[in-house]
Amino acid sequence: MQDNPFILEPFRSKEYFCDREQETEEIIRNIANGRNTTLISPRRLGKTGLIFRVFEEIKERALSYETIYADISDTLSLEDFIKVLSDAVVAKLNKQQRIAAFFKSLKSVRPLLGLDPMTGSPQVSFTFSDENQKQSTLIDVLAYLENYPQKIVVAIDEFQQIREYDGINMEAVLRKNIQHLHNVRFIYCGSKKHTMTDMFTNAKKPFYESTSFCYLTKLPVSVYAPFIREKFEEAGKTIDNDSIDYILEWTRVHTYYTQRLCNEVFAQSDGNVDNTVVQKAIQTILESERERFLELRRLITRSQWKMLAAIAKEGSVTQITASAFLSKYGITSGPTAIRNVQALIDKELVLATTDEGGTSYSVYNVFLSRYLDMER
Repeated sequence: MQDNPFILEPFRSKEYFCDREQETEEIIRNIANGRNTTLISPRRLGKTGLIFRVFEEIKERALSYETIYADISDTLSLEDFIKVLSDAVVAKLNKQQRIAAFFKSLKSVRPLLGLDPMTGSPQVSFTFSDENQKQSTLIDVLAYLENYPQKIVVAIDEFQQIREYDGINMEAVLRKNIQHLHNVRFIYCGSKKHTMTDMFTNAKKPFYESTSFCYLTKLPVSVYAPFIREKFEEAGKTIDNDSIDYILEWTRVHTYYTQRLCNEVFAQSDGNVDNTVVQKAIQTILESERERFLELRRLITRSQWKMLAAIAKEGSVTQITASAFLSKYGITSGPTAIRNVQALIDKELVLATTDEGGTSYSVYNVFLSRYLDMER
């Protein structure tokens, strides 16, 4: 059996990674020139994969940087943040004497080292007596990175999550303790464009104009199509141009959903791929997702579901309060439409995209969008 080349994990190696060469070079150039980076991208468009692609390129070029990745999406407090960052540091050190040195540097608290029962990865646990001890420990962790014998790149994924911490202005705390670091470069990654943009462009916020921006957008069809064809051909399979075009149109060239559909097409194909194989793969995916979508329907209001379905059937909506749109889908009023759309944005079911032409709304999950479009 052949390995499926259309991986669903964030990153394996550059052989399975499509393009992003310009963004990779841009971030590495920022690092080399002492600039921190704000990386903004909708979910599942390849943001995390790009981070690890940058890390791989740093290693391949033998650049003198240690790389650390910390995903704070599940954190709710300063204590959670310290734990996730410390776990990431310990996982990278991977040597007993270095871990011991790290623990010794934490003067404000006595950490304990354990193992994750699921992954076997090292885990750090803390017991804090008060808020001051937490902030002192954060300072100790950052001081350890600053004094590390090698330069360090720290990527913090879903960085906008720090705004959800209760009882602390985490932006101010981090900015105060990060701005004087010389040995550490940061990549602040986030999927909520409005929040991330406000954090780094609002003159009233601590991180104002402290980074260079990198916005991740969809890959061009002219880049993605040859990549898909190449991966099939490398495995001794063929796929016609019409099938590739249909895949990219159906997934709206969104990285994760394109990878997922190509993965299923590859799995179901014996040799030659045509539209019949693609349609069968689509049906397999939608059927596998059906129960999850039905559960989602039970979790939101009937009015929100109606709005979600309306946006899905349109593909993209720019005028959500237009009388033609409201009457077409039986939406009672403009204020109701605005209220439901905002609720769906907050639940990350609808994506709001703003450009020179205004704001457009689309269903975040492409598979859900296609499922709703087929619903009667």
